[in-house]
Amino acid sequence: MVGDNVDQGIYSIDRALSRADDLGLDLVEISPNADPPVCKIVDYQKFLYQLKKKEKEVKANTVKVVVKEIRFGPQTDEHDYNFKLKHARSFIEDGNKVKASVFFRGRSIMFKEQGEELLKRFVDDLEDIAKPDNTPKLEGKRMILNISPKPKK
Repeated sequence: MVGDNVDQGIYSIDRALSRADDLGLDLVEISPNADPPVCKIVDYQKFLYQLKKKEKEVKANTVKVVVKEIRFGPQTDEHDYNFKLKHARSFIEDGNKVKASVFFRGRSIMFKEQGEELLKRFVDDLEDIAKPDNTPKLEGKRMILNISPKPKK
């Protein structure tokens, strides 16, 4: 048994409950798998409040990953490519992941090599601030590549 204003030690359940009752507090089992189980004398409502507060704090500190998508065609023009590259660079600098995809329409599926070259060029141009998560892969009529920002030192 542990707690404020309590002598730490091993007590019987009856003695621990009576001690908690004398203090006007609750006996809460903290770690049931320990040998012997550890109980603490606390105000149960305050204990629950502190647990929720800790969970909320942990949740607030987690980083939310946002994935932005940039779509190309297999014959994307140089100006369009540079425009999309600039947007991808700003997304990555903001800490977001980028999903680059080449969309093949109709017979343009015959130009898979152009799509692959386009994505490789895209990765090479963003090499200083990002790294690819995988190699370009064809899923149906789309070739997809995920890019993550490099960790900051």
